Amino acid sequence: MRNSDARAYFDCVGIGVGPANLSLASLLYGNSDISNLFLDKRDSFDWHDGQQLPNANLQVSMLKDLVSLADPTNKFSFLSYLHSNGRIYHYINAQFDTMPRREFRNYLKWASDRNENIVYGERVLSIDFDDTFVVRTDQRSIRAGNLSIGIGSRPWVPTIAEDMLGESQFHVSEIVRRAHRLGGKRVCVVGGGQSGAEAVLDLISRHETERPRRVSWVTRRRNYFPLDDSPFTNDFYMPSHSDYFSTLERATREQFNERHILTSDGISGATLREIYQRIYVNRFVDGAPDLTALYPHREVTDVVPGSCGDWSLRVSNSNHPGIIGQIDADVIIWATGFRPAAMDFLDPIAHRLDREGDELKIDNQFAAQWDGPADRNIFLHNAAVQQRGLPDRNLSLIAWRSQRVVDRLRGVRSDEQLASFLEWSAKLAPEDVAEVVQR
Repeated sequence: MRNSDARAYFDCVGIGVGPANLSLASLLYGNSDISNLFLDKRDSFDWHDGQQLPNANLQVSMLKDLVSLADPTNKFSFLSYLHSNGRIYHYINAQFDTMPRREFRNYLKWASDRNENIVYGERVLSIDFDDTFVVRTDQRSIRAGNLSIGIGSRPWVPTIAEDMLGESQFHVSEIVRRAHRLGGKRVCVVGGGQSGAEAVLDLISRHETERPRRVSWVTRRRNYFPLDDSPFTNDFYMPSHSDYFSTLERATREQFNERHILTSDGISGATLREIYQRIYVNRFVDGAPDLTALYPHREVTDVVPGSCGDWSLRVSNSNHPGIIGQIDADVIIWATGFRPAAMDFLDPIAHRLDREGDELKIDNQFAAQWDGPADRNIFLHNAAVQQRGLPDRNLSLIAWRSQRVVDRLRGVRSDEQLASFLEWSAKLAPEDVAEVVQR
């Protein structure tokens, strides 16, 4: 336990130390007015370490780090990380179009290592309320004036695969540890997002002795679609749009998220080009014409064990209803995304929290709405995509969201950045304005 402070009360206790709470911890660091402690059940920092493939790159700007968009002078910025390690000129000279994801992971760990208010290896068991929040861990009991929950997400696979996971079927979050000794085998990657694309690129780029005999790639999407990273689309990832989005009717918000999913879950153009080029070289230059098999518009409906320790995937095709295809594989990699992690530790007060659909209902400062005192807050990170839109689970707004939390804790409101060029809200027609004035 790094934090040697023996006090039993903190103004803010954070549960989970992923990028979201790490951002808040970084903004609070050195603020003597708000005592804080952040707990994580893991023994050490980890950010998708199981799928940090060598050529994976971040899909957002390096400026969208833990703090810069809220406090550019903060000591935990990415530029501070580069400077403190003596390689800021090298990074500039490297002219990266996008940051290597492992570099961003190392930056996050650097920020975590330098914050003594972060404690690893301590699991939160339950949270109750008695004038203040009572946080019981596997090591002690702490009182907190406010909570910040940022426990992230958990790997998700379809029900048909839940009881079959192991060495020959696994989620892409374990690819670094499990995807070995695949030379000569048939591998099927299921999922058409960035993680699936990175898995496919890694497999078909391996040395001939380590490369699978065949790599099949299945996605429910109509094709392998690129991330929409254009300027006006990125206005969806500005604070002003997040605030506007939260005011829409629930059905409108759900439709918006579904329609614009590729602004968040598309594949980077660079990755798609690399895959296409690699397939070209494998097929036409290296003489491996059947190494890669691409199956868009398919959904895996069943997985059946084969007679030789392999698997048969039954797949439907919405373009051809009633026709079921089959893909045989020795190994299946499920790149089927993540779902919010369970917050069972909130069970003692769960009946006091308001809900909206599958989510805990939050206010405009990301605090859960509940029947407790107004000055006792439960802040939620990455847990309100239905209320706050796709950016809620993205890195783009973590610094801004954390600043909103800090403002609530301090009882102030920071200056906001200028609004979007785009006018999102509805405006009254002139005749309607006149009618309102007359009233």
